[in-house]
Amino acid sequence: MAAQRMNARLTTILLRSPVLVTMVLFMLVPMGLAVVYSFMTNGAYGGVRMPFTALAYRQLLFQEDFDGNLVFSSGYLAIMWRSVLLATLTVVASLVIGLPLAWYMACSAPAKRARLLLLITLPFWINTLIRTYCWVLILRDEGLLNSGLRYFGLVGGHFLYNDFAILLGMIYTYLPFMVLPIYAVLERVNGDVIEASHDLYADRWSTFRRIVWPLAMPGAIAGSLLVFAPALGSFLAPDLLGGGRRLMIGSLIQLQFTSSRNWPFGAALATVVSVAILAVLFVVVRRSFNKVPAR
Repeated sequence: MAAQRMNARLTTILLRSPVLVTMVLFMLVPMGLAVVYSFMTNGAYGGVRMPFTALAYRQLLFQEDFDGNLVFSSGYLAIMWRSVLLATLTVVASLVIGLPLAWYMACSAPAKRARLLLLITLPFWINTLIRTYCWVLILRDEGLLNSGLRYFGLVGGHFLYNDFAILLGMIYTYLPFMVLPIYAVLERVNGDVIEASHDLYADRWSTFRRIVWPLAMPGAIAGSLLVFAPALGSFLAPDLLGGGRRLMIGSLIQLQFTSSRNWPFGAALATVVSVAILAVLFVVVRRSFNKVPAR
């Protein structure tokens, strides 16, 4: 018996080892390096050096004036707030668009469902930089959108280099991450349940509120996490569609490691973002486990 238990444990360890190695190499090690770098001193021309210090975290809230006194600065907090707000709006807009689309796909015939899945995943086959730059061609002053408005006798506007353009680009980029988890859940819904609700004289809104939405909620939660995490750290859409004028956390981190050459501060920002996302994941997972009925 002891030998069998030992073999079973060894088999379990071997089966789990690829996942554990991947998590350590590609998640724990980079995050650990970011944490260590955030507590080091900035090098003369980039990089980091000793000694250890917390100046990078202090820089998030305070700046030194000409006399060397610490003065509260809300500039970085404003960038963080804008990032959280735009990421949240991206999640809400993706959910509003993705839930009906996922439900329509789940209710479609198998052949049509396959074509719709192809259309949803097709953007992943194209480089994100190219897809984002296409929105620049659409939203610029002489782009497709303004040309279409003028063709119909309407007044054009400035649709590029603002929060609207950034939000639109992020919704387009991360919408499939919302649609696919919800579709994966709704695809397994038994159609007899929906039919039974109509037999009990429930209208469409009641059916959606009492049956479809509760069943789709696990997929919606998973999709919200998949959209919020990359949207919060996005830098490609703010850089191209915001023109570098509307910074987000991802853009700010990228600047610290390139032109500003302040690696500890960039690592501190990355650590704060990672901790915030992990905290959200922890809360969501814990609440999900608490809702699981005991056996």
